[in-house]
Amino acid sequence: MNQVLSTTVFTEIRFWLLIVFSIVLPFCMYGTLLIKRAISRVTVLLFGFTLVAIAGIDVYLLQSLAALAKRTSSLADDAIFVSEVSLALYLLPAMFGGIGINIVSHILVSHLVDAEKRFKDKN
Repeated sequence: MNQVLSTTVFTEIRFWLLIVFSIVLPFCMYGTLLIKRAISRVTVLLFGFTLVAIAGIDVYLLQSLAALAKRTSSLADDAIFVSEVSLALYLLPAMFGGIGINIVSHILVSHLVDAEKRFKDKN
C-alpha cells in the first residue's frame, strides 16, 4: 500500500518538532537561567544532560527530514535538507551537544575536586 506523501516537509510534524527542539526549548531554558540567579548542581547537571538529549533528537529529526525531503516534489525541501546547506543545520546540535557535555564535565570535575578536598581535610 502506497503512503500518501505531502508535497513538502515543512508541513510535517517532524519539521515543527525540529523547530521546537532546536530553537524554542533551548531559548526557554536559557531564559529560565537568566531569571533564576542561583541553581543547584543537580539542576545544572540536568541542564547539561537535556542539551545532550536535544542534540540527539535534533540529529534524528534532521536525518528523518532529509530522507523525507528526497521523496517529496518540493525543490525547497531539497535545497535545505538534501543539499550542502543541510550541513549548516547540524551546527546547532553539535553546539548543544558540546555545551551539554562541557556542563556535565564541569559538574563531575567540581564534585571530584570537592571530594578530594574533603578527603584531604579528613586525614
